[in-house]
Amino acid sequence: MRTWKKITLGAGAVLVLAAAVGLVVQRANRGVVKVQTAQVIREDLTQLVTASGEIKPRNYTNVMAEGFGKITDIDVNEGDRVKKGAILMRLENIQPAADVAAQQAGVSSTEAAVRSAEASVTSAQADVAQRRSDLERSNLDWAREQELFKEGLVPKQDYDMTKSVNNSAAAYLAASQAKLAAAQADLERMRFTMTQNRAMLTHTADLLKKTTYQAPIDGTVTYIAVRVGENVVPGIQNASGSYLMTISDMSEVTAEVMVDETDIANIRNGQPSAVTIDAIPGKVFSGHVIEVGTQAVLRSSGLASTQSTTGNQEAKDFKVVVVLDAPPPGLRPGLSATAKTTTAQKQGVTVIPMQALAVRTRKDLDDAAKSDKSGVTLAASRPAANANDEVQGVFVVRGNKAVFVPVETGIAGISDIEVSNGLQPGDLIVTGSYKALRTLRPAATVKIDNTVPRVAGESPN
Repeated sequence: MRTWKKITLGAGAVLVLAAAVGLVVQRANRGVVKVQTAQVIREDLTQLVTASGEIKPRNYTNVMAEGFGKITDIDVNEGDRVKKGAILMRLENIQPAADVAAQQAGVSSTEAAVRSAEASVTSAQADVAQRRSDLERSNLDWAREQELFKEGLVPKQDYDMTKSVNNSAAAYLAASQAKLAAAQADLERMRFTMTQNRAMLTHTADLLKKTTYQAPIDGTVTYIAVRVGENVVPGIQNASGSYLMTISDMSEVTAEVMVDETDIANIRNGQPSAVTIDAIPGKVFSGHVIEVGTQAVLRSSGLASTQSTTGNQEAKDFKVVVVLDAPPPGLRPGLSATAKTTTAQKQGVTVIPMQALAVRTRKDLDDAAKSDKSGVTLAASRPAANANDEVQGVFVVRGNKAVFVPVETGIAGISDIEVSNGLQPGDLIVTGSYKALRTLRPAATVKIDNTVPRVAGESPN
């Protein structure tokens, strides 16, 4: 046999053998899922809640317009430190000052009228006292005259004269008492008028006072929204008044952040927090939670959920305030900040990567248990009240099988989560790939491949 024929036959035999081996390998790997794995370990775990917001002073005041008028003076600049009571700005006050002067004159006039009425009452009281004395004397004379007349010691003419005098004295007393009542009523009216005028004076004085704005707190002028010559108006019903400026007490600085509704249940007052500020990169400032909001805020509009007139299912946040323990100098309200709040810490707990968690229905687990012929007992094969109930667990590699094991989880870190029941340190669990975990069936045959996947576009070494 010629050499070339021998070579041809040998090559054909090799190809047939290779094809047979390939077919055997393909059939052996049919249904085998390549997975990535990791071991269950024990380590310390810290649960954090991360939220973004902005820097705000703990105490600040937005100065709003309290009256109508044109701004004539602004006595401060942004960045100025002011003390409580310091003059901030002034409005035109010609009309309010004139109203106060006119009302003061009215009060003075009514005060004089009250004094005059009091003098009239005093005079009327003296006249009543005199008339009462005259009547008492007349009554004595009349009683004596009656006794003498009975005994026939005085003529009828004198008797009638004494009776007339007695009646006149009684009439004079009644008249003086009526004048006293009139004087007292006039005095009361004057006092009411004086009270009314004084109230009007208080009103006009308040309007005049509101043309001069004073600092309500000690702090820094962080923003001025108006200019000299502009007109300001107060708030009316649902319309807010003119916003003038903001005074901020930067001695105590907070980060006001919005926490997702799924995390708010873990936040408590006093929990430590690490705050980073975008304007100061590379530095972390310690703080602690001082306020946890109880009202949900709509993420799209920033309004409280109770302000919405229609029901909706959009995402909601809760306001959380973190005070900085040692704020750096030069902070300004409104700087973007991120707070990482420590909500729980545990030492030496069993942990797994979060991506290892999977969810399967009771029906999937029961079907896998019935169809498994390898002798491996599935940990989740117990009957369920509802076949559609979802079970959380992980796939544990036992031999060449991926066994689904239900687990109970605890606190979660950045990438790991605590497993309080179901696993032991050293167990080999499936951690990837994402596609494999999505489609992996309980009791499936797996092949471990922990090689680092190549990034798209990266050339192999």
